[in-house]
Amino acid sequence: MVPLSQVWTVASYVIGKKLKGVKRYPLVLMLEPLFRCNLACAGCGKIQYPDHILNRRLTPEQCWAAAEECGAPIVSIAGGEPLVHKEIDQIVEGLIRMKRYIYLCSNALLLRKRLDLFKPSKYLTFSIHLDGLKEEHDESVCREGVYETAVEGIKEAVKRGFRVTINSTLFDGANPERVKAFFDEVMRLGIEGIMVSPGYSYQKAPDQEHFLQRNKTKELFKQILKDRKKSWKFNLSPLFLEFLQGNIEYDCTPWGNPTYNVFGWQKPCYLLQDGYAKSFKELMESTPWEKYGFRSGNPKCANCMVHSGYEATAVNDTFGSWRGFAKTVKATLSL
Repeated sequence: MVPLSQVWTVASYVIGKKLKGVKRYPLVLMLEPLFRCNLACAGCGKIQYPDHILNRRLTPEQCWAAAEECGAPIVSIAGGEPLVHKEIDQIVEGLIRMKRYIYLCSNALLLRKRLDLFKPSKYLTFSIHLDGLKEEHDESVCREGVYETAVEGIKEAVKRGFRVTINSTLFDGANPERVKAFFDEVMRLGIEGIMVSPGYSYQKAPDQEHFLQRNKTKELFKQILKDRKKSWKFNLSPLFLEFLQGNIEYDCTPWGNPTYNVFGWQKPCYLLQDGYAKSFKELMESTPWEKYGFRSGNPKCANCMVHSGYEATAVNDTFGSWRGFAKTVKATLSL
């Protein structure tokens, strides 16, 4: 289960912003210290850069400064593959000193070799990329044997007392029964919970044929989450899961998960690259937020239902009013 200290930190942070009348505030910093990866997944749009860009790295000092400037209580360290970064342990140690809750996203190919660099902490969670059972995941990452390596890494991390979650992306053609079997399998590994989201059609991704359309996303998640098992634990807002099923209509909160990488602060969000800002303040003040999100009519946003855009909306709904909180309680009790 997510530690109560983390739940309280996020809740008090959001409520504090509400009481101060702050309209736009970050919830999760999406930190990309590098784009280099040891896999070349067909659905990824983050690694299609020339070598001189892939060879660039953020320093630990740049990462800590971004976290301080942004102020979000949670930092998701993505990429690329963060464990490739030679100073990843220093980056993590510094963020822990700042009492940020860290989700270190990894494909786990290097996890067992790198575990000695870290110490178990309530502030550190390894978020392991698994897109399904062995057949589905290995196909998704375009390499055989990755699923088994990831599972071994997860087992070792759990054994050593680390917090571990699964981060799954579902695409068109996903079989609901196979996804359910996958949820059963990963929960037996002793993980804390599952993060699941429909894929986003990155412009640079090699595979453009298997991204879900909005109506298909709702249909798929209705089938998956209908009569869900009590043993399934999700590291997501209950209202976000309701949104994925089409039970709640939300618009995107693109500023909720701001992205910082080797280019600077990415406009407007983790998924779209419409320019960069030199500072977080510039990002918030110069980005035309009204041009993004489903209701804006922007075709790039038409089919997006990804957690990096809508989880913040769901959290804002939970703590924005007693009605939103009541909806969350009701959704939680129905799990």
